[in-house]
Order: sequence, then C-alpha cells, then structure tokens
Amino acid sequence: MYLSWADLDSDEQRTIAVLGAGLSIELCDPLALLTLRRLGLIVGFDLTAAGHDLRRDAVAKVSLARAQLESFDPW
Repeated sequence: MYLSWADLDSDEQRTIAVLGAGLSIELCDPLALLTLRRLGLIVGFDLTAAGHDLRRDAVAKVSLARAQLESFDPW
C-alpha cells in the first residue's frame, strides 16, 4: 500500500514531523500515534523506513515548490 502525505490528516502529519525531528512524543496526538503504528509508519516511538521516506518526500516537495516560487519572475 502506498500512502502520500495528503492521505494523512494534520495530526498524523504533525506526528511524523515531530518524531522525525526527534522531539517529545508528548507533542503528538495519541490517536495519530495509534493510526501511524497501524499503517506501519512508526514502531514504538520511532519512524520506520516508510515513515522516514514519507517525511523526506513531503519535505522535498515543499522545498521544490518554494524554489520554483523564488525563481519565478513575471517581469
């Protein structure tokens, strides 16, 4: 099963971001933690390889979009 960043709700996205940054799980929604465990994106309180890949892809897309906006010159 393939999941995209858009398939996750905001609490799940925030949880992946928090865990990926190495911050406290106390900042995470408990239901989001449970859902992400069931999806195989976290084990215990750590991201799995799939979780890291999803986070990396989301960051890359945002970075690419920002770079395109910064390089856009309508004049």
